[in-house]
Amino acid sequence: MMEASNMKEAAKPKLGLLGLMAGGYEPVFPGITKRQSDYARELVDAVAETVELVFDEPATDRKSAERIVKGYNSRDDLDGILIVLLTYHQGSWILRALQENNLPIALALVQPDQRIGTDWDELRLTVNQGIHGAQDNANTIVRLGLKCQFFVGNRLEKEFPDFVTDFAKAAQTRRALRNMRVAVLGRMQGMNDILTDDMAFFSKIGPEFCHETLGSVHSAMMKVEKTEIEASISRDQETFEVDPKLTWASHAEATRMYLGFRKFLEERGYAAFTAQFDHFAEDGRFRQLPLMAASHLMADGYGYAAEGDIMCATMVAAGHVITDGGANFTEMYTIDFEQEHIIFCHAGEGNWATCRKDQKPRLIDRFLGEGGLENPPTPIFTPEYGRATLTSLVSLGGEKFRLVVAKGEILPKTDMVNCEMPYIFFKPDSGVRPCVTGWLRNGGTHHEVINLGDCANRWRMLCDMLDVEYVEV
Repeated sequence: MMEASNMKEAAKPKLGLLGLMAGGYEPVFPGITKRQSDYARELVDAVAETVELVFDEPATDRKSAERIVKGYNSRDDLDGILIVLLTYHQGSWILRALQENNLPIALALVQPDQRIGTDWDELRLTVNQGIHGAQDNANTIVRLGLKCQFFVGNRLEKEFPDFVTDFAKAAQTRRALRNMRVAVLGRMQGMNDILTDDMAFFSKIGPEFCHETLGSVHSAMMKVEKTEIEASISRDQETFEVDPKLTWASHAEATRMYLGFRKFLEERGYAAFTAQFDHFAEDGRFRQLPLMAASHLMADGYGYAAEGDIMCATMVAAGHVITDGGANFTEMYTIDFEQEHIIFCHAGEGNWATCRKDQKPRLIDRFLGEGGLENPPTPIFTPEYGRATLTSLVSLGGEKFRLVVAKGEILPKTDMVNCEMPYIFFKPDSGVRPCVTGWLRNGGTHHEVINLGDCANRWRMLCDMLDVEYVEV
């Protein structure tokens, strides 16, 4: 995958590790607390490549469990809590701690040894009886009505770090959503599936929507220095195959718009934005539509959607977090019933940082009838082929939301010689007819987010954390 030079560095998610054991075992088996603490640190090391686990000491009774959980909640850098049983631990000891907890939780049933030996003594049985305590503590979690992700498996196999990573990325995305601000620059009239209750969205999903004016963006554009434009154009010339018909003046204007938008977003703390394209021509101060700006900003790690679609812009930003920058804004265009795939594209916006590794993206001088402005420089590419996850967040009224998800393959097709938009050929696992029928039945929107890789499990976990309905089609 190509890297955008200004791409926001993906932060490693961070979890607190709540290791549970009964303190009463120490007099019976001297040194067991240290032994199991060392085992907990092995779990920390097992996931260190993708997740930072914070662990200082095990919780050995109600008081210590409450103290540790309270400490995790007092920090501003943790995304969630991973619970593991180091020995048996009474479920009632975590009840108050979890009642007062505000972080997402997961319980992983793992154990030091993966095979029961015929020579095991009582100590060996005791340190491997995580299943005993897991049942008691899981029962407490269920009876409290708490959302929790559960895992049972071999800690030495890949499934364990995969589970922890999926949970951590989902929890990190939840935290990002709760801290997110989205700039709204107009909405298309009559477009129904982009509408939602702003306050209900703020309450349930997390982001705050801020309705801004194009004047603020234009003011930021006027602050862009010529040296900044030249440096950005130089980057484009290295990154893209630049159309020889693209004039420096046109490229510079698109770059000024990109850098102006970026200044606007940075100065006001926005993680995403959406704009209605008609407003740029009606405003009178803009020469082009911001197709290159939107594409560059997605490559930089910002969320974006067209036509005032605040929900999809939010989901692109969330998609960047959930897969470290691998999200694209797009929409279904046409079904190929013979070859069982769908072409996705939009007016000309796309996250070119996801371009397939064996090809360079192009930057073309492109005629566009929509908007009635000058030719907008437009990045053209196809994303890396392979596994992909398509999502759509649906507003069902009030605080009821549904995430519609389709898993499938991005195909290695780059033969659309006359298509002057970034495009994607997607083959859903369920087949185009069942997939699209399910999309329609569940109210899936016409703007979507497509992520590189199979990240459906992360989206499912996130939906559980947010109390959002999750549907695969």
